[in-house]
Amino acid sequence: MGFLSPARAVVARGAARAMLPPPPPDITRWCEENIVFDERSPLPGPFRIDRFPFLREIHDVLSPEHPAREVTVRGSAQIGKTVSLVLPTLGAWHANGPLDSLVVQMSYAIAKDFVLTKWGPFRRQTAAVRAIFGTGSGDNVDSLFNQETVNRDGSLKVASAGSPSDLTGTTRRLVMMDDLAKWDMTDKGDPEELAASRAESFEDGKIVRISTPLVAGTCRITRAFARSDQRYFHVPCPHCGNMAPLTWENLKKNIEPERLHAACFTCDACGGVIRHSEKEKIVGLGKWVASNPKGDHPGFHLWRAYAPQRDWASIAVRYARIMGWTTLSLTSETEAEIAKTVEAETEQVFWNDFLGLPYEQASKGPDWEKLRDRAENAAEADTLPRGVLPATGFILTAGVDCQLDRTEVQVVVFERDYRRRVIDYIVIPHHIGEQECHDALDALLKSGWRTVNGLRVQMDMMAIDAGAYTESVWAFAKRHPWNRVIIVKGGSSQTGPVMAPMQFDRRPDGKARKVQKRGFILNVSQMKADFYAWLAKDDPVSRGFVGFARAMGDEYYRMVTSEVRVLKRSRAGVTTSQWEKVEPTRRNEGLDTMLYAEAAARRKGWAAMTDLQWTALADERSAVPKDSQPDLFDATVAIAPAEAQQGREKTRDEPKTGRESWFGSDRGKRGRWFS
Repeated sequence: MGFLSPARAVVARGAARAMLPPPPPDITRWCEENIVFDERSPLPGPFRIDRFPFLREIHDVLSPEHPAREVTVRGSAQIGKTVSLVLPTLGAWHANGPLDSLVVQMSYAIAKDFVLTKWGPFRRQTAAVRAIFGTGSGDNVDSLFNQETVNRDGSLKVASAGSPSDLTGTTRRLVMMDDLAKWDMTDKGDPEELAASRAESFEDGKIVRISTPLVAGTCRITRAFARSDQRYFHVPCPHCGNMAPLTWENLKKNIEPERLHAACFTCDACGGVIRHSEKEKIVGLGKWVASNPKGDHPGFHLWRAYAPQRDWASIAVRYARIMGWTTLSLTSETEAEIAKTVEAETEQVFWNDFLGLPYEQASKGPDWEKLRDRAENAAEADTLPRGVLPATGFILTAGVDCQLDRTEVQVVVFERDYRRRVIDYIVIPHHIGEQECHDALDALLKSGWRTVNGLRVQMDMMAIDAGAYTESVWAFAKRHPWNRVIIVKGGSSQTGPVMAPMQFDRRPDGKARKVQKRGFILNVSQMKADFYAWLAKDDPVSRGFVGFARAMGDEYYRMVTSEVRVLKRSRAGVTTSQWEKVEPTRRNEGLDTMLYAEAAARRKGWAAMTDLQWTALADERSAVPKDSQPDLFDATVAIAPAEAQQGREKTRDEPKTGRESWFGSDRGKRGRWFS
């Protein structure tokens, strides 16, 4: 027979359970109980911490009850920082109690994309978050960026670092700065400081910085990591048990060009080989170790070698592409991943996105005299006369810089593996607004430049700087199709893509100009750094080698090495970099026109062409032409050489005798438009 419990005991037990404090917040446990990745995820299904053991300690310090006021996470791109750190932290904090939180993204567009494609689906698909925030409120912009909880006891604000007004007038206990390294200074101050100050009034507030790094010296996330305790994830050697982090230096020394699929690490203690098949086991036994115990907050460095969805061969393959090696014996999965890449990686992209490390940019070019001597003393087989093209696969472009009394043009061929060769440097003694200048530029576009085999090749594209004399530049450019002439401007931002379409351009009357596919903003800071790094290479077959035609002249080499990158600290205490002339009187048009020519080459696909496309182009442009009757543009156009133009006054009243005014008959002399 059964027995009834005393009513007093039942009430007492119920009261005791009600008075029990809730379990301490645990972001890892919250993830396992609530997160289910859908089929679009690389690892669909419920969240399992055994797949990401390195996240547990990061989750612990991100917890509301952890005493750390600041947390820094620096890591590679595309390893799940948003889905495994940003979103779960927001969900777990809001589930723990009333909260006002703030997420700051680089720009308005990125903030909107975060809400629509990341936070929105996460909120709808995760029952615990849906119970707090509801299912959403349509397309109203205010509700997108300022979302209240259903009980109106909390809110989430998503703001842009580029809009200081979004970061003022609000206090938030949880502040998360996403993609911090890409934030730029604003005219209202440092957005990082503005965002961090939102949590100052909370004693238990938390400031989280998460980002892939960018350029060493100016990288915000690296600066924050440097003052942290700098934790690296140590894993045991499967042979001797020695604990050590997986480092790029270790992987790099074990990469063999002919066996990229066998990329591995080795133990520094016993020399044993650590293969990718052992990664899951050793990462599961790993632990975070602080390398800077005097740091003022927890900081974590996490890179692609630890991520379960990435194999070590994929890192080796990307490095092989950077080095210009031939990739062999790749898995179909790796080949498919590479095929998704639209543009070949630069060294900086590899360093940042794959290794999670800041990139050391070149700060200046080599000494101009050494560069000149290297070019002039090179073997004759490695150089060509001015105006002559190589008989190989190349893209022929020109960069144009406009000055008050002249227009300067650099002609360059761009080859595979980021190699390039300077063909000629021309100074037109006319302003871009004058008809004579238009005629000369037209001739450049229409003429046939000859290869060493005699094949005539037309200019592929010309890029003109519109930073000055904008109306005159547009007037000339619009006379040609956008696939022959583009307009470029140097951008002030040191982050972002090398080349981005202009959003709009204003005419003098204030109306927006249709830029279509003709106008582009250049990240000249990165382009200069990359060019100077390539300029230092002296092996003609190495990736990125820069070759020069013979007899370019001293002034040309002074121009292409005319600037140096310097680091400066702003009033807000933020370190930024600027490019300045080595000497105030040194001209820099040679460097500028090189960048514009590169922009034209990129527009024609220089950084995205496949090996098959380069081979087809080489077959086409290495051909020997059939004998044919020369046309008008086989002649040359008379003009003073580039060096002679410095300080020279324009002369418009010189006698012109028919065809000899533009086209000369002596192709052997320098000082001509074309040779």
